[in-house]
Amino acid sequence: MNASEDSLAPEVRSILDAARDRPGGDERVSVTARSFPDAVAATEAAGRVPVVAEVKPTSPTTDGERTDDPVELAREMVAGGATALSVLTEPDHFGGSVENLRRIREAVDVPVLRKDFVVKESQLDAVESDLVLLIARFVPDDLSDLVAAARERGFQPLVEVHSRAELERALDAGADIVGVNNRDLGKLDVDLETFESVAPHVPDDVTLLAESGILTAEDARRMRAAGADALLIGTAIMDGDVRENTERFATATPETEKLE
Repeated sequence: MNASEDSLAPEVRSILDAARDRPGGDERVSVTARSFPDAVAATEAAGRVPVVAEVKPTSPTTDGERTDDPVELAREMVAGGATALSVLTEPDHFGGSVENLRRIREAVDVPVLRKDFVVKESQLDAVESDLVLLIARFVPDDLSDLVAAARERGFQPLVEVHSRAELERALDAGADIVGVNNRDLGKLDVDLETFESVAPHVPDDVTLLAESGILTAEDARRMRAAGADALLIGTAIMDGDVRENTERFATATPETEKLE
C-alpha cells in the first residue's frame, strides 16, 4: 500500500482491494460509442441541464437498497430527461453488475457510463459501454496507459479527479472528459467548493462533470454556474420517484429559479 492509499477511508480501501482481485473479460471488446459530448450539447441546445442519472442500488455512503428492476429505473430516468446514465457494475459494495449495464444499454438510446473501479486493462473488457470511469487516485502510475487502452476499444474515458494535481495528471494522460468528485475519498466528506476550486483550471475543450453532493436544484445551479457541463447525480435521484427527480434536476436552469 502506498502513501496515497494509506490515506483512503477504510470503506474506500476495501473497494480498491476488491477491485484488484476482480477478473477482467474473456475477450477484448470493441465499442461503437454514443457520443457523450454530442448528447450534452443537444441537451443544452434544448434549454435543459445535462444530467447523468445514476442507477445505484446501494453504496457504502447511503442507507437502504433499491430492488426495482434496473432497466425500468433507467427508462424512467431517460423519460425524466436524463442526458446519459451511469450504471454501477461493482458487485460487492454497490450491488451492481455487468449484466445490469448490458440490459440497460440495450434498453435506452442515451450514452451509458460504466461506473466501476477499473485498475487494470483487462477489466475494460468486462462489458461494453459508451463511457468508462477511470479514477485518477486509483491508478497513479497507469492512468495514461488505461486512457489509451480504453480509447483503443472505442470507449470514451471519463477521468475522475478531486484536486488540481489530479487534474493535471488527467490532462497529461489525454483526458477530454473529466469529472470532479466533490467527495474526498480520504474522509468521505462532501464539499461543493471542491468543484469550484478545480473547475477554473479545466480547459474549455474538455467536457466537465460535477460529481457527488448535488442534492437540490440550487446545488445543480451552483455547479453549472461554476462551469459544469453536466451533473452526475446518484443518491438524490434514486431516493424516491426517479423520473420526477431526474426532471427536477434537468430543469434546474437559472430561469426556473426565478419561478421558485
